[in-house]
Amino acid sequence: MLKNTDIEIYNLINKERKRQHENIELIASENFTSLAVRECLGSILTNKYSEGRPLRRYYGGNEVIDEIELLCEDRALRAFGLNSNEWSVNVQPYSGSPANFAVYTALLQPGQKIMGLDLPSGGHLTHGFQTAKKKISATSIFFESMPYVVNSEGWIDYDDLEKRALDFQPQIIVCGASAYPRDFNYKRFREIADKVGAYLMCDMAHISGFVATKIMNNPFEYCDVVTSTTHKTLRGPRSGMIFSKTEFSRKINEAVFPGLQGGPHNHQIAALAVQLKEVQTPEFVEYMLDVRENAKYLGGKLKEQGFVLSTNGTDNHTLLVILRNFDITGSKMERVCELANISLNKNAVPGDKSALSPHGVRIGTPCMTTRKMDKDGWDKLAYWLYKCVVICQERQEQYGRKLKTWGVDIENDENILKIKEEVIEYASKLYFP
Repeated sequence: MLKNTDIEIYNLINKERKRQHENIELIASENFTSLAVRECLGSILTNKYSEGRPLRRYYGGNEVIDEIELLCEDRALRAFGLNSNEWSVNVQPYSGSPANFAVYTALLQPGQKIMGLDLPSGGHLTHGFQTAKKKISATSIFFESMPYVVNSEGWIDYDDLEKRALDFQPQIIVCGASAYPRDFNYKRFREIADKVGAYLMCDMAHISGFVATKIMNNPFEYCDVVTSTTHKTLRGPRSGMIFSKTEFSRKINEAVFPGLQGGPHNHQIAALAVQLKEVQTPEFVEYMLDVRENAKYLGGKLKEQGFVLSTNGTDNHTLLVILRNFDITGSKMERVCELANISLNKNAVPGDKSALSPHGVRIGTPCMTTRKMDKDGWDKLAYWLYKCVVICQERQEQYGRKLKTWGVDIENDENILKIKEEVIEYASKLYFP
């Protein structure tokens, strides 16, 4: 039908499908959904407007929608082993960033204080990032923000965090990250939060799949509020969730709607419900174990090729690769890899000051684990990544240190094209959902 209605969009969607099929996707915040999840996303549920909470809508005709959302909430609590007498969940957030801002809006007054992991240390924009000259995120615009940081080896410095918290006296401390390869000491976070009388909030967007399968530490034992996206390790649609102790649920529900959002995206909620059912299966546990094992295996192979890893390894799906020893930046590595059909992203690493020209890249294993990439494939990938480093070094020597000067015939670079050809041949044969 789309082909007959809009051939341009139809062709672009197929073009993107071909790109995904022929690429090695290493973006740590991405995954491939199941056909069942995508079937929900393209369903008639997108037609219905459903402002309000289940059984308390502002519009009629929501009887079935209520059933779907209540089922999704129940599956969310079950997936994370939560008692409905102690915890509630809101599955209406459109994504993770609105979910985080809804928590701040619910629990704080404008101008009150938030502490989150600094962006160059692996934190997220919504945790309060700002520079010396500019408030970058809405969190830092509407609330006062001070970051905590990782040490020179890349580990969260809990002693320094405690000193900063005692000095800053925040009302919320956020644990969680966008590019941190290790687990979190939630007990220590709770002790620090209690010392300053702060709420403890966890943003488990990246690691929710590990939390649900009990492979990583459980934030629900110590936190007041836990937020998450649903499209990363959880492998669901692009949406968000807010779990909260029941004493905070009314404030948070009101912050989501009518505070910040209008009608929920019912197709997303149904898709999330489908994925949360899968999350509770033994197969998903095995999948998450494979995600972590693949990250550890790839990390070892990269170290054999001379790559340096922040914290010297990983506890989750993320490898934070430091490129200083190769004398190249992450932005250059990202560009060459992209041309070779390998998707990853430049990323700040310990010691960096610029997020636009950092000395690292972030690599994640969820996507290619979903596509059933085996050890032979991870071996090939480590080799291809090293060859991309060599290309970067050669380009830098020939055309200078500024990436914009590398454009001279770079898309026809024989070495890049050779890697691209090998990647396409390999990736095209892998399972693709």
